[in-house]
Formats: sequence, structure tokens, C-alpha cells
Amino acid sequence: MAVTIEDLYRNYGILADAKDNPGQHKDAYQVILDGVKGGPKEKRLAAQFIPKFFSNFPDLADAAINAQLDLCEDDDVSIRRQAIKELPRFAAVENIVRVADILTQLLQTDDTTEFNQVTASLISIFKMDAKGTLGGLFSQILQGEDVVRERAIKFLSTKLKTLPEDVMTKEVEEYVFAETKKVLEDVTGEEFVLLMRVVSGLKVLQTVNGRQQLVELVVEQAFLEQGLNPSDPDTVDRLLQCTRQAVPLFSKNVHSTRFVTYFCEHVLPNLSTLTSPVDELDIQLEVLKLLAEMSPFCGDMDKLEANLKILFVKLLELMPLPPEEAEHGDNSTNEEPKLQFSYVECLLFSFHQLGKKLPDFLIDKVDAEQLKDFKIRLQYFARGLQVYIRQLRVALQGKTGDALKSEENRIKVVALKITNNINVLIKDLFHNPPSFKSAITLSWKPVQKTDVIAPKRASSEEMGFGASMKKNISPQPRRDSRQIYNPPSGKYSATIGNFTYEQGSGGFRASRGRGFNGRGNRSRGRIY
Repeated sequence: MAVTIEDLYRNYGILADAKDNPGQHKDAYQVILDGVKGGPKEKRLAAQFIPKFFSNFPDLADAAINAQLDLCEDDDVSIRRQAIKELPRFAAVENIVRVADILTQLLQTDDTTEFNQVTASLISIFKMDAKGTLGGLFSQILQGEDVVRERAIKFLSTKLKTLPEDVMTKEVEEYVFAETKKVLEDVTGEEFVLLMRVVSGLKVLQTVNGRQQLVELVVEQAFLEQGLNPSDPDTVDRLLQCTRQAVPLFSKNVHSTRFVTYFCEHVLPNLSTLTSPVDELDIQLEVLKLLAEMSPFCGDMDKLEANLKILFVKLLELMPLPPEEAEHGDNSTNEEPKLQFSYVECLLFSFHQLGKKLPDFLIDKVDAEQLKDFKIRLQYFARGLQVYIRQLRVALQGKTGDALKSEENRIKVVALKITNNINVLIKDLFHNPPSFKSAITLSWKPVQKTDVIAPKRASSEEMGFGASMKKNISPQPRRDSRQIYNPPSGKYSATIGNFTYEQGSGGFRASRGRGFNGRGNRSRGRIY
């Protein structure tokens, strides 16, 4: 005979009246458990009554949890939400992992309100027993279905950082790190990024030793011991994502040497043949920006001279010689070379940073003809640079506030940062001997103090030349295009102010495996 509303209320009264000894009324509790087989009203009441007296009937613990689970899977979403809301009341010490495991599986719901209730219940049991809750979450991450694993990882990446310190203790954080390392043995690219976000936020890893451990995790995923296949977008994507995760970890005490070495030896020689994992991505610029960001934190390098040589050669490729026609006053027949300002900013900065470690490189390690050729290219590039700086200052003269926020002016502001940065670096290299003392902020990086843009005539110092070169350039524009090169265009990215590429649906298309490339035996059928 089906349990009715009246039956449920009557037996609830029996248990409530028993006060300190409701466990003597096992039959009454059984009637409440049977309420899950009734209609919608009976189920809603059962969802509330079962957890209320759960702790009084240890012999019926399994039956009670299973009954509540039946309600969590009911066809009526309102019944499911009620049952899920009450699940934390089952989370006694011996049941915490099981309840966390159940709630983690329930993350797969597509109903927004129900999903939010699952999340709230998980956070609720976190505050009861964080380590036990994590046990249930990581159990599903390691062994659960695709959608459960995916949502559990996203839960960790967004919610752990919101928990108070008395919940996220040192012991709990160490447990998170240990379990995350297990998960990282078999991840997709997107999972890797999310999990690195989890562990990078742990307070226990904010020490030098902790950050070094995080770098080691990234190094393992990046496969720096292997060569680079520039034509494979997944391989390129993996390197980009790993490097982006590593960059914020580097400091004067946590060195970027292995990454910088890899970029010099394997990436720069293949720069022009790199296959972008995302169609709209300027892969060469992104790679050069990453190298520039890492270069200040490079430690002692085994092959410093060889790697500086690679950077030097790449700079020669991007800094053109003056057109021969210009020497004869005729530049009308051939198009002037384009100056790739964004690329050169990155390469010059990287060369400047590594050059500090071998300051005599341009004097003793480069032959006289090469050095002469390099200076000619620098001088020609600097001449074009001055034209751009003057044009940009005139274009931005008097503009403030909202006027500077327009897309066109935003690009010009960034372009002015790029050209000024290159100017400073070229000036250093024209010192005799070359100097590596100037400090700049890369154009896409935030600065503490905003530069005030004002109309200003380019001075000889701005031009970046040594004293011996001042006679070659007049501070005033001349009509003779042979003396002042007026380049038709320079290459700087419209989006260079922001490093926009991270992970997305276009990357890591292989199935999950260690290092993102499907080396594991399990495939979860995702895009990644």
C-alpha cells in the first residue's frame, strides 16, 4: 500500500516526539523512506524528512542515502532540487566522500537552477570537511564521465579561491596539489589551463620553492626535451599554452632558462613555418612576445653565445638594409621595405636582456663585416622609426580622455609605445661599447605610471643614435625623401596591447593524454 501524506506526517510526529531517542522507532523511519515511492507531494516531504532523522538510524544509513538519491534523479526538477538541497545533511564524517562524489556527479545537470543548488551544496560540505569533499571531487575527476570530469575541474578552478582560510588550510592545499599532479598525468589542453589556475592560486605554493614546483609541472607538460614540429598546430598550441602558464611564475629566483633556451634553439629557427592553432592568430608575434616576457628571468645559459647568435640572425632578417636606389636619390621604382615594429620590439628586447649576460658579444663574437651590416640596418630602421614617432605624436597631439579610447587612437597610442621602446634599445646598441642598461616596459604590459602624450619634437636622444651619427639626421623633416625615409607602412598589431590568446575551442584537438597529445589510452571523445 502506497505511503500517503498523512502517513508521512504521522510517522514524522512519532519520531519528533521521541526527542532524544527516536532510534527506537525504526518502523516509523522506514515509512518515511518508503515515501520516495509515492506521488510528487509525498516525495517532497520525504526529501525533507529523511535527512532530518538520518543520524538516528545508522543501520538504515545506506537505505536512507539511496532513497535520497532516488529523489535526486526524479523526473520532477523541483523534487530534485529539494533532495539536492538536503544532501549536505547526510555528510557525516563517514559519509562525506560519498556525498561529495554524489554531488559531483550531479554537476552534469543542464538545468541552471539545479546546477546552482548542486554547487551550493558542494560548498556547504566543503565547510564541514574540505579534504573529504575534495576526495569525492577528485575521485570523479580521475574516474568519472566526461561531462562530470569537465564540470568538476571547472568547479575547482572557480570556487576554491572563494573559500576562507579556515577551510583551505595548509593540509587541504597540499592535498589539492598532490591530487592535481595525479590528474595532470592525463589531461586535455583546456583541463591543463584550468588545473594550473587551481594550483597557482594555492597560498602554500606562493614561496620560491612552491613556484619552482609549479614550473616543473609545466615543463613536464611542455615536452621541452623534444624537438618542435612547426607544422603540427597541436604541438605549437601545447607549447604556447604551457609557456603562458609558466610566464607568471618566473622571477629573479625562479628562472625561465629552459623555456628561453628552447625558444632560441627550436622555435626561432622555425618561426616562419609555425602553424597557428587558431586562424586569426599571428603566431609569430605571439611567440616573440612570450620570448620577450621570459627573457628578463633567464638564468645562466649553457649555450648563451650560440643563442645570442640565433637572436642576432633573426634580428638581421627583420631589419632590412636601405634600398640601393635610395643611395642614388631614386626610390620610385621599388617599394620600400616594411618595418615590422612589433616583431622587432620583441626581438630587440630579448637580445638586449640576454646581451647583459655577454656584453662583449657584438664586439668580440660578431665579425667586423656582420657588425657593420647590423649597424647599417639599425640606422636605417631608426630613420624610419623617427618618421613614425613624429607622425604619431602629431596625430595624438591634444587628444585626451574619450578621444584616446577610440580604436584608431588606441592603436596609435600602442604604436607610439612600441616605437619609443625600439628607440631606447637601438640607442643602447649604438653606444661604444654597446650598452645594456636601459629599462623599458614592453608595449603590451601594464605600467604603473601612464605616460602623458604631448606634442614634442624628436630630439637627437630620442633618435637612438650615438654622437657620431647625429650629423646624418636633421631634427626637422626635409623634402628630400632620400635623406629622411618615409616608410609606406610599418607592421604593428592592432591588438598588441593585449595578449588575447589563451585556450579555446580551436586548440589541442587531440584526445586527452599526458602532455595533451593523446598519449594516454583513454579517449573521452572531446574536441581536445
